[in-house]
Amino acid sequence: MYRMREATAADAGPITDMVRARSAWLSVRGLGECADLAEEYGSQAGNPVFPVWVLEHESDGVVGCTSHFGNESLPPWAFTEDERSEPTLFLATTFTRPNRHRLGRLIAWWSLDRAAGQGMTWVRRGTGQGRLARYYQEAQGWDLLRVSDRRGQQVHFLQRKAEPVPGLADLMAGRGL
Repeated sequence: MYRMREATAADAGPITDMVRARSAWLSVRGLGECADLAEEYGSQAGNPVFPVWVLEHESDGVVGCTSHFGNESLPPWAFTEDERSEPTLFLATTFTRPNRHRLGRLIAWWSLDRAAGQGMTWVRRGTGQGRLARYYQEAQGWDLLRVSDRRGQQVHFLQRKAEPVPGLADLMAGRGL
């Protein structure tokens, strides 16, 4: 059984450990690393400036995290003025413990459902990794909005309409993952 909840300061260690585990998994596959940022991401838990949410498993503890920002956090170098005025949930720094259950998809779908329940129009996200952007499109149904250049690096921005997710309760119960 899984549940999403707001992170507290007590989640700092588990988030740090999870990001390190994901970094090791990425490194083995030649997909980059993020271990240098593990402490920083962990320190965001319980910090009111960073709206961090954790995916918690009833017996495994914290197995995922993400941050939910509003449309005011959409970078002006990546989104038009009209896009920044639309009610948007912006996903940032999503990590999961390496697993076979596609827990990142579960976090994304929970976020789509939550945004719809709050009357938002869009859920948007960005990534600097082209392979991850393709995965989001092919496996999770995200649409590529644009690719922007930021300090010499390409950043892929994706979006999906905020909508209720039928069967989310079953997925959170671990059925159909």
